[in-house]
Amino acid sequence: MPDLQSALAPIFQENFTTRGELGASLSVWRDGREIVNLSGGFHNREQTQPWHAGTLALIYSGTKGPAAACVLKCLWDAGIAIDAPVATVWPRFAQGGKESVTFAHVLSHQAGLPAVDDPPDVFDYAGVIRRLETQVPLWTPGDGHGYHPRTCGYLWDEIVRRVTGQTLGIYWRKSFAEPLGLDFWMGLPVERLADAAPLYASRIPPPDDAFVQAYAEVGSITHRAFSCPYGLFSVSSMNTPAARLNSFPAFGGIGSATAIAKFYGMLACGGAHDDCQILALDAAAAMASTLTSGFDRVLQLETSFSTGVMQDPVNSNGTKTRNIFGPSTRAFGQPGAGGSVSFADPDRGLGFAYVMNQMEPGVLANAKSLVLIQRMYEVLG
Repeated sequence: MPDLQSALAPIFQENFTTRGELGASLSVWRDGREIVNLSGGFHNREQTQPWHAGTLALIYSGTKGPAAACVLKCLWDAGIAIDAPVATVWPRFAQGGKESVTFAHVLSHQAGLPAVDDPPDVFDYAGVIRRLETQVPLWTPGDGHGYHPRTCGYLWDEIVRRVTGQTLGIYWRKSFAEPLGLDFWMGLPVERLADAAPLYASRIPPPDDAFVQAYAEVGSITHRAFSCPYGLFSVSSMNTPAARLNSFPAFGGIGSATAIAKFYGMLACGGAHDDCQILALDAAAAMASTLTSGFDRVLQLETSFSTGVMQDPVNSNGTKTRNIFGPSTRAFGQPGAGGSVSFADPDRGLGFAYVMNQMEPGVLANAKSLVLIQRMYEVLG
């Protein structure tokens, strides 16, 4: 078998020479050890600050994987089933006909809460929570799904606060980041601001597909979902200290590729690392078990979700209809807007992460990471 790092290195370099990459890192973990660590390019367009393996990158929705693991861990450790109503720990959530909405619904984007009426400011956590408590679901919870790009982070954060008394960002540090030694943050410390590369918006227009058309239609469920809560819509606004210092569990995580891949590698090994059970085996297995699959009301395409993470959808024959996370139908992870992607493959004990700072159009993975994933599985078999 060829050395995987040697096999991926030339393809990784092609991202800079032919695919317009600026700065990026790739990490792959297998069975508890890192087998690929590649970095290159620059922090900035002026190309005065080199990118290195420890460079921190904002991964937008890639944050949802670590955030969902926090929800699962706190529920499992408290002996709370994921099919229990959210209102068992958060009584005011039952308003608006949500008394039967379960943790599983909220984790798998089936709760019907991708947006609220009269959206508060994105920094107004208490205001968002109050709106979510009174909001009537936009569809019957459990009757299909629609991606909750922003609101899920507030829902998950409040659940963790209700169960543990800690914010999700603090719970992440104590339960995952510190035990595993992960340089990944939901709420970056002020002294680490300089270690995080700025993001650059795509210079290529998005394709004229169903998602883009729905997003452009003011008042559509897609437009509402990506506009709620209000603020931090531009890439430049996400580069500000205010955005980076705050914890946004749905879209604000910042870290290194090595940290993210190690986290997913732990999940791929049944929630364990170095003989330490970080996440209960059953909770890790839940992340590989599909809860909903079909047409996504928000993303306007076929999607599948388990407990807080995305999976590749499959047809009635069990064949994947889209391949982001490799050949395994149990693989799970999350792409981030612009091109980052990270996932776990429990069939092969793999954790994968690609992070970058030059964004491309779209909310799913693009060629920069997909060519690396394809080659990785060609080598590994």
